[in-house]
Amino acid sequence: MGVFVEESVKLALDPIDYRILQALDADGRISDVALGERVHLSSTAVARRRKILEERGLISGYTAGIDLLQLGLGISVMVMIELASQAEDKLVEFEEAVQRCPSMSYCSFISGDVDFLMIIHVRSFEDYDRVYRQELSNLPHVAKIRSSFVMRTVAQRQSPPAAFQK
Repeated sequence: MGVFVEESVKLALDPIDYRILQALDADGRISDVALGERVHLSSTAVARRRKILEERGLISGYTAGIDLLQLGLGISVMVMIELASQAEDKLVEFEEAVQRCPSMSYCSFISGDVDFLMIIHVRSFEDYDRVYRQELSNLPHVAKIRSSFVMRTVAQRQSPPAAFQK
């Protein structure tokens, strides 16, 4: 049985649209005037293009980069979770429960040896022990949990540079 991957429909963008997206990815708070200077358009033209990109769903929102270390969450943990069953109802129950985990910032259903990859942020190893006991071990249908502690972040991007190439 092969894996079916739905082809995404690539929206027609011109080079200026890509430059606008790249600039917004780097600084979502950039003004239309500064953005216009960067991509060589008037602020009115940039505002119109930004609105179109938002309406088409290419820009899904704006966020602030939060320094979790400054908030005391200096330890990131990659958590690989294997479920006892991949039946649809079990996946749905697990995914709904994960949404309620306050320490989790990321969770994806993945292919390979495990079913889900989560990223957890904690204050200390003792804090992770608490998260493991109170949050992770109480998730439904879990067969196995494996954790890897991030030693150092080498690169972190919102979007890969290739996304902005035509």
